[in-house]
Amino acid sequence: MTGSSVAAIFHGPGVPLEFREVALPDPDRIGAAMLVEVVACTLCGSDLHSYHGRRSVPVPTVLGHEILGRIAAFGPEAPRQDADGRPLKVGDRVTWGVVACCGECFSCRHDLPQKCERMVKYGHEAIRPGLELTGGLAGHCVLVPGTAIFLVPEELPDAVACPANCATATVAAALEAAGPIEGNRVLVLGSGMLGLTAAAWARTLGAGEVICCDADARRLDLAEVFGASRTATPETMAEVVSSATEGRGVDVAIELTGAPEAIEAALPIVRIGGVFVLVGAVCPTRPVAIVPEQIVRRCLTIRGVHNYRPDHLGRALDFLASAGAFPFRELVSEWQPLSSLEAALNAPPDPDRPRMGIRPGS
Repeated sequence: MTGSSVAAIFHGPGVPLEFREVALPDPDRIGAAMLVEVVACTLCGSDLHSYHGRRSVPVPTVLGHEILGRIAAFGPEAPRQDADGRPLKVGDRVTWGVVACCGECFSCRHDLPQKCERMVKYGHEAIRPGLELTGGLAGHCVLVPGTAIFLVPEELPDAVACPANCATATVAAALEAAGPIEGNRVLVLGSGMLGLTAAAWARTLGAGEVICCDADARRLDLAEVFGASRTATPETMAEVVSSATEGRGVDVAIELTGAPEAIEAALPIVRIGGVFVLVGAVCPTRPVAIVPEQIVRRCLTIRGVHNYRPDHLGRALDFLASAGAFPFRELVSEWQPLSSLEAALNAPPDPDRPRMGIRPGS
């Protein structure tokens, strides 16, 4: 295969994107890698944080990691099966884990492949020889060895499948960290893409209560559509939780905003023996005020979750394939061409559609 692919190159906050033709690699020379044509890419909150300078990312780079693609070519040693053992062929619709891991380092051996010491992280890599196309905001992406690739059912719409390899898979990891959900009272802090997904999934798992908290009234209305049994603003959260739990506090709190104030407000309303899962703090913030004695006396468990293992992505796809009761398709904006990316990145947030969709090939 010869030719090139247009990529949106990010050089740093405040610098206009560079739209550049990048030569496609020769499939015969990419070994165990695979070349995919990018079908769609949704803009994650971390993409926006990077673009606007709220988090650091190596530059120059191609952003975008919520990606859906079709296999264009295999390297001579590339796998011909996906992570679940299903055969792969050119033209198959696939998604893949945000981190390619070595499988051998300390982190990989300790069940943390998302923290691999030799990782390649899609949408986060500085452009360098052999790694020119590793983000979703380009016409093609090269999947390097160690990437967990999953077939995506053709019946799953692009808008539903595209956020799977960040938002949905991260929620899968968060719910695993939370422990049993069935019958328990769950507090979800934040009703963006991850919060709505967490609410729907907790409801599917049989949560006794799903309480969603957000400052935006439109987001709270949407949370009810995605399974929330009760909603609250930051000002009413403690009262709503007390009413829902006989004053004991929630069994599980999942924090998805990253705001120190949200963490500080929720910690006192997690019940004795409860679990608090922190997910949203992916940008630097002020320190959080925690009284250690309260953690000890109340026997609390606090877990941090960042990214996910490959099996979480498999679970995410299974959940989305069975979650037809929830309108995930409506959470992605009208698809925009790559040429409109700058405008999309600078657009004000839409509470009704927390993901902006880009079609790099259009």
